[in-house]
Amino acid sequence: MNTYAIIETGGKQYRVEAGTHIQVESLPKAKGEELILEKVLLLSTEAGVQVGKPTVQGAKVITEVIAQDRHKKIIVFKKRSKKTYKKTQGHRQNYTELLVKSISA
Repeated sequence: MNTYAIIETGGKQYRVEAGTHIQVESLPKAKGEELILEKVLLLSTEAGVQVGKPTVQGAKVITEVIAQDRHKKIIVFKKRSKKTYKKTQGHRQNYTELLVKSISA
């Protein structure tokens, strides 16, 4: 059984294991820096599953910042029928890519 954790960052929840890459909302860290995530909602180890109330006490996920980048562009198109109103807008969301180094309880 692999050790995994469910963490929360940027208002979203992610299931992570050691060695996985995740893309989270943009964080103010430089490439190569270490980041410790302490909002662990659930921790599953060989000993069993710990569910936090709301977080697991003493649990943390150690990650490294791999990249600061932007997602693909999406097109936002608005139109009102019979009013000759059209509006086109593009959007690219910033993200931070993390490499999960280890999970500790």
